[in-house]
Amino acid sequence: MSEHAVVISGAGPTGLMLAGELALAGVDVAIVERRPDQGLAGTRAGGLSARTLEVLDQRGIVDRFLAEGQIAQVTGFAVTRLDISDFPTRHNYGLALRQKHIERILAGWVGELAVPIYRSLEVTGFAQDDTGVTIELSDGASLRAGYLVGCDGGRSLVRKAAGIAFEGWDPTTGNILAEVEMEEEPPLGIHRTALGIYAFGREEYEIVDGKIVFAKEGPIGVMVPEKNAGATTEPTLGDLREALIAAFGTDYGLHRVNWISRFTDMSRQATVYRKGRVLLAGDAAHVHSPVGGQGLNTGVQDAVNLGWKLAQVVKGASPDALLDTYHAERHPVAARVLRMTMAQVALQRTDDRTEALREVVTELLGMEEPRKRIAAEMSGLALHYEFGEGHPLLGRRMPDLDLTTADGPVRLFTLLQDARPVFLNLDAPGSFHITPWSDRIRLVDAEYHGGWELPALGLVSAPTAVLIRPDGYVAWVGEGTQDGLQEAVNSWFGPTGSRPKNAD
Repeated sequence: MSEHAVVISGAGPTGLMLAGELALAGVDVAIVERRPDQGLAGTRAGGLSARTLEVLDQRGIVDRFLAEGQIAQVTGFAVTRLDISDFPTRHNYGLALRQKHIERILAGWVGELAVPIYRSLEVTGFAQDDTGVTIELSDGASLRAGYLVGCDGGRSLVRKAAGIAFEGWDPTTGNILAEVEMEEEPPLGIHRTALGIYAFGREEYEIVDGKIVFAKEGPIGVMVPEKNAGATTEPTLGDLREALIAAFGTDYGLHRVNWISRFTDMSRQATVYRKGRVLLAGDAAHVHSPVGGQGLNTGVQDAVNLGWKLAQVVKGASPDALLDTYHAERHPVAARVLRMTMAQVALQRTDDRTEALREVVTELLGMEEPRKRIAAEMSGLALHYEFGEGHPLLGRRMPDLDLTTADGPVRLFTLLQDARPVFLNLDAPGSFHITPWSDRIRLVDAEYHGGWELPALGLVSAPTAVLIRPDGYVAWVGEGTQDGLQEAVNSWFGPTGSRPKNAD
């Protein structure tokens, strides 16, 4: 029986990101994936948000995604586009990039980190005890792990086998999504009709002046609404043809389906993200309508929140209770995402009353403050973990500052590439005492003379020091004193008496 410190079920974006985070921390992690390779049919999840791009930048791999995607103002609320070009971030935009490419790039990174992937296998069951989890695989073999993380999608076997409830709302809308071949070219783009929203496009496209310009040739991607939400059978070419004729009076010579699937606005969330040594992340923990493009991004950010915490527990630097903060922080985030997507689905209805409501919402979002607030939330830049009262930076993302150090200029995000916590001292060297934690926290003495600005909040007072978690969120802020520093370090990174198992 093979043994690993952590086994992840599922090599989607969430599972791959989590594996990379754990590998960077020196944890023995492996992935179990049902697909024989990283190939993914379809055009699911076509974008990365500004905050996800920042997270990838913190790990030094964002350029791999920027090289293949299309930069655009894709942040939006329902059908209202929201400009974030004035936001204080290096990535004040979204990136249009299909999930299959996102997965391929992440898989390449994980491969460089030598993470083993058990392919063509599925987790079929498990049993956990006081020291670990025995995981049964579809080929009859088994694995042993200290922890099992279910990143295995909305129908998660890990979640079901753990007995974790998946509560929420049944679907009210359904859509067929397909890649097809047609004799006639349909009107490419998005079309609002009395029957719902229809869309036609191609895999290859460019963003020109903020608008999508599709390639002239190739299969057509189609999205059509269904009459009845919640169908359990697979959609057929006939179902698609019927929907097209009902809306447009023609099927445009539809004669071949390369692949076809459906999605709904079902909104559900796991009641707990952890049960003993089993944890959930990504779609295994929360599902909702794809409107707004937050699903993949929320999952990747789940992984970055969980990765460093799980690594510290595995290595013995922090007590097991640190894992409880994963649920405490990420469950409210996904709950808010569910509410926001439900609101957007409601705004996409095509009746006259919804049209009136949409006009009012569009007018409101055209105003400066509402636009900033909702755009900051949709882009992930406004996320705020509740760490108690204090400086506005506390619990928020650390800005990517241009610092000056004794070794020369450095960009702050580059200090996080090894997924270790950073203590940034902007006062005189030696002003803060962190020597007891020097084996686990990187001390950086630096100068910064610019303004401190947060998306939607604006300028905030300059701190004298900040303690930054590996996921890029501020755990403690110094304003001239060391008050609370020891408590913060002990809480997040373990008491001074504990030493990681692989410490020198």
